Amino acid sequence: MDYRRTIWENRKLKKTPFLAAHRGINGANIPCNTLLSYKIALEQGADIVEIDVSKSRDGQFFVFHPGMEPAYLDCGKYLWEMSAEEIKTLPLLNCDNAPTHYRIPTLQEVFALLKDKAYINVDKYWTDVEGITQEIRRAGVEKQVIVKTPTDEEHLIAIEKYAPDFMFMPLVRGEDRVTELLKGRNINHIGNEILFETEHSLLIQKSYIDGLHKRKLLVWVNSIVYNEKDVISAGHTDDSAWEKGFDHGWGWLTERGADVIQTDWLMALRKYLCDR
Repeated sequence: MDYRRTIWENRKLKKTPFLAAHRGINGANIPCNTLLSYKIALEQGADIVEIDVSKSRDGQFFVFHPGMEPAYLDCGKYLWEMSAEEIKTLPLLNCDNAPTHYRIPTLQEVFALLKDKAYINVDKYWTDVEGITQEIRRAGVEKQVIVKTPTDEEHLIAIEKYAPDFMFMPLVRGEDRVTELLKGRNINHIGNEILFETEHSLLIQKSYIDGLHKRKLLVWVNSIVYNEKDVISAGHTDDSAWEKGFDHGWGWLTERGADVIQTDWLMALRKYLCDR
């Protein structure tokens, strides 16, 4: 990936959508959001690696999905209640809830691993825009980072103040009131992450996606399933790709004009797109 080019220019050089590895590639004994999960994602060809940011009681940033402590740590505490030194000693649990030798990496460790290798989608950025921005600049990964926040005025002002040069991608659900809101602001708006419950949603129609593309804005969709009650891609998911066929799951999203597909099945999706 040539980070001297814009992300739009890099996308146009590819015949297939960018593939975003959700929390890295994990499974069996390898927990998500670990250095090894990200190393595997890179080796399997991820264009984008999605990471989650949490903060310790004493203000150090770690890569861990907030609120998932009961599932991945089972230590009776949340990261925000613990010191950085305490966090560094905690064993992550594997898929059978057994302790592993893997530990929660610091944000700087993850940036060092991913530097110059893939775009980095920093999730939970809105929890501390100023602080995480400082960490990004300290690591020198400004050209690789894609950030998201809610689109209320408070967060948009923070983006303009601390990170107007960062690639910004808002979440759009239901209908798009965001794209026009961002016009004229000192924000590097590169596209929209669209969340849609049905195939009839305006967000997944050709007219809407063509309109974004005319403005050189990317369309990010999610085939991941992190909660079956929260439908975000009208049932065209990683699960349905295996249950009903790859064309139903991943092909449908690709044919609608998606520029980024976030997945938990990176290698299979990559092979499918190459075979197409």
